Amino acid sequence: INLVPFRKIGRSEFFSFFFAWLLEPFTSDRMAESELAEKLSRQQQINEGEVKPVKVSHSVYAEFKEFSIPEIKEFRKTFQKYDVDRNHFIDFMELKLMMEKLGEPQTHLALKEMIKTVDEDHDNCISFREFLLIFRYARDGTLEVEGLKKIAATCDVTVEGVGGAKSFFEAKANEVAAGAKFEQEIKAEQEKKKQEQEEARLRKQAFKEKASMWK
Repeated sequence: INLVPFRKIGRSEFFSFFFAWLLEPFTSDRMAESELAEKLSRQQQINEGEVKPVKVSHSVYAEFKEFSIPEIKEFRKTFQKYDVDRNHFIDFMELKLMMEKLGEPQTHLALKEMIKTVDEDHDNCISFREFLLIFRYARDGTLEVEGLKKIAATCDVTVEGVGGAKSFFEAKANEVAAGAKFEQEIKAEQEKKKQEQEEARLRKQAFKEKASMWK
């Protein structure tokens, strides 16, 4: 058995490791306490009337009536694509990854600004409802944050309104039609080959029958 020898460390390095290990649980507790304090502070602001609570509709279809059901379904597909941990929220790191995938990487401050713009419940994440706000603001022309504009631009329906929706779904219909046409062409080619094979079989059979007559 090959044993790895221990590395000798100095007294200062030992105490550095020791105190880091000793303080680790307290650091985690402080972070949790800070988060709790922030939520309690917001609740107090709501109770005192300084901040209005966010009203969330039970159905995004009812709240975002400016979008059709197919449009919202397309937005949900995009949202789910970048909700990597499937917790129904896009957090800071997932938003960072999303922007990189879109070819529009953002700075730390820019990402925080993007979240802040639509984060109505102040949980530092983007829910699907808040994600839809991006497209609502884009459609009514009030979207100012460049990073969010890049997200909105991934779907024509948000940029051009009704006209965009028409072109978007026409493109989808054309895509489906093209796929159906391709499938029909493949089937026609297969039928043609079957017919040619059958004709070749019949010719071969006829040749054999004629050849047997001369025996």
